[in-house]
Amino acid sequence: MKNDYYAVIMAGGIGSRFWPVSRAGFPKQFHDMLGTGQTLLQKTFSRLNAIIPSENIVILTNDRYLDITLEQLPEINQSQVILEPAMRNTAPCILMAALKIKKQNPNAVMLVAPSDHWIEDEAAFANDVEVCFTAAQNNDMLVTLGIQPTFPNTGYGYIENEKNSTSEIKKVKQFREKPNYETAKQFIAEGNFVWNAGIFIWSVKSITASFETYMPTMTALFEEGNSVFNTSEEKEFIDKQYGLAENISIDYGILEKANNVFVKKATFDWNDLGTWGALHDKLEKDEDNNATVRATTHLVDASDNMIYTASEKLVVIDGITDYIVVDTDDVLLLFPKKKEQKIKELLTEISHKFGVNFT
Repeated sequence: MKNDYYAVIMAGGIGSRFWPVSRAGFPKQFHDMLGTGQTLLQKTFSRLNAIIPSENIVILTNDRYLDITLEQLPEINQSQVILEPAMRNTAPCILMAALKIKKQNPNAVMLVAPSDHWIEDEAAFANDVEVCFTAAQNNDMLVTLGIQPTFPNTGYGYIENEKNSTSEIKKVKQFREKPNYETAKQFIAEGNFVWNAGIFIWSVKSITASFETYMPTMTALFEEGNSVFNTSEEKEFIDKQYGLAENISIDYGILEKANNVFVKKATFDWNDLGTWGALHDKLEKDEDNNATVRATTHLVDASDNMIYTASEKLVVIDGITDYIVVDTDDVLLLFPKKKEQKIKELLTEISHKFGVNFT
C-alpha cells in the first residue's frame, strides 16, 4: 500500500565545502547546483514523490530555513516540516520523525535520505526503494542502500556485507569508517564492501524498537511528546526537549549496534555532491575537461576547471588548470581543486577576518 510509504528528507546542513554559493543563510540544498532549473531539495523531493504520496513526505531542517523550504516545495504544508532548534546529528531527528509518523500510521515504512544527493537513473532508484520497502514491511529489518565502489574513495564510509550470501538484500557484517587509500583498495579487492550512501528504509515499528533497545534515554526524552505530536503543541515540545538529546549519528547510535541491519546494493549511479570536485565529476565536460554551470565561457589553455556563476555571465580564462572558479553576487573564488577539502578552514578564516556577511 503506497499510503504506508513515507519519506524523511534531511535538509538542515550548511554544506560549507560549497562556499561561497552555500552559506549559513542559504545552503546548497536550496540552490540549483547542477544548472537544471531545480534545486537539490526539489530534485530529491520529486524523485521520492514518484513513489511516495506528497502528503507523506516530511522535511527535517533548521528553524531558519522554514520559509525557503515551503517556497521551494509548494506540494507540502507546514505540518510536514520538522524544525530542529539545535544541531544534534542524525539520530535525534530520525527518532523524532519516526515517532511522529508512527503516531499517524503505525503500519508505516519510512525512507530517510539526505536532500543533496545526485542520482541520475531515477527509475532504477525507484525500483531499489520498492524492493527495500517490501522487505522492511514484511520483516523486522533495518535496510540501507549501498553503492558499488568505482574507485578506492577515502571520503566515504564503507559497509561490509556477508560474502557468500546470494540474497538481493544481504546482512551487514559491519560498518567501516572512512579508510586510508590502502585500506580502501583492500575493501574493493574483497568484493563485499559498498559505500554507505546514508539512505535508509525501515518500518516505524522496527526503528522505534531499536531506539528503545539501544538509545533508551533519548527514546524516553522524545516519547514524552507522543500526546502532542502532529498537533499545534508539537513545536513547543520540540523546542524544549530537542536540545537535551545526545549529539550522535544514526550510524553510531543504532546501526553499528543492531543485529538486524541489511544492505541492498544500489543499481543506480550516485554522488553525494559534497564538494566542488564531486560536482565537476558529475557534470558534462568540454574537450579539456572543464565543467560549467550557467556561465558562457571563452577558455584558452584552461583544463580540468569547475566554473560556476550564480547568474548568466561571460567568463574568460587563460592559463588556469584544475581550479574551482565561482562567481556570486559578492564573492569571487579562485581556488585549487586539489585543496577543496580546505574550503571549510578557509570559511573560518573569512569569517574571522571579514565577519559573517560573506559566510
